[in-house]
Amino acid sequence: MFSTWHTLLAPLPGICQVCGGWPARPVCEACARRFAGPAVRCMGCAAPVPEGLTRCGTCLTRTDPQVLQACTAAVDYAYPWDHLIARFKFRGEPGWAAPFAQQMLQSPHSRDLLVRCGLMVPVPLTPTRLGERGHNQAWELVKAVRQQARLQGLALPELAHPDALVRLVEAPDQHSLSREQRLKNLRGVFAAHPERVTHICDAHVLLVDDVTTTGATLHAAAQALLQAGAARVSAMVFARTPPPD
Repeated sequence: MFSTWHTLLAPLPGICQVCGGWPARPVCEACARRFAGPAVRCMGCAAPVPEGLTRCGTCLTRTDPQVLQACTAAVDYAYPWDHLIARFKFRGEPGWAAPFAQQMLQSPHSRDLLVRCGLMVPVPLTPTRLGERGHNQAWELVKAVRQQARLQGLALPELAHPDALVRLVEAPDQHSLSREQRLKNLRGVFAAHPERVTHICDAHVLLVDDVTTTGATLHAAAQALLQAGAARVSAMVFARTPPPD
């Protein structure tokens, strides 16, 4: 019954949650364009780069292994997206996955990644954290991206598994840590689910998450997938925290 009413009510107009305009989608087209973020991003970490470049200086000079083949982001983790992500992630509003997915599919290279990959995998939560939130925001994004891609007639990866990766422990708070410290904290945090290894092996896996800051979480998750036999790993996120000036 709930799903029937949700289907009937979904197309109805509402109020833009940024400017308050009506009738509008959750984020109206004007606000989506205004706050869309940089058009050109580093292919390695999704940081903004000048027109004509494909890699940022950090990725070009990085000494640790580049385990992600590519990474795309739709917006900067800044106003208004940071507040909307908080509602999506912490306040029981998984419906934000649909407008976020629409924005993700408009970001450069995202469609190419969808066509090239064979398996979509969300960055997982621990069972405790999943119980607290009631949903894994990364898996909600996977489902929404796939639904939006179908509506747009795009080719889709054959498979998507919510539990292809498992999170063994919750890493300590990382907000004030450097990338190197975050990587150290995340060692051994992720592992491939034994029942999904056959799907991971030799696949081009597309990792999906809501936000990336230094890329340490994506790096650790990608390492676990590569150790399980993935041929290569790319990532698609909704928001990327802008690097410090």
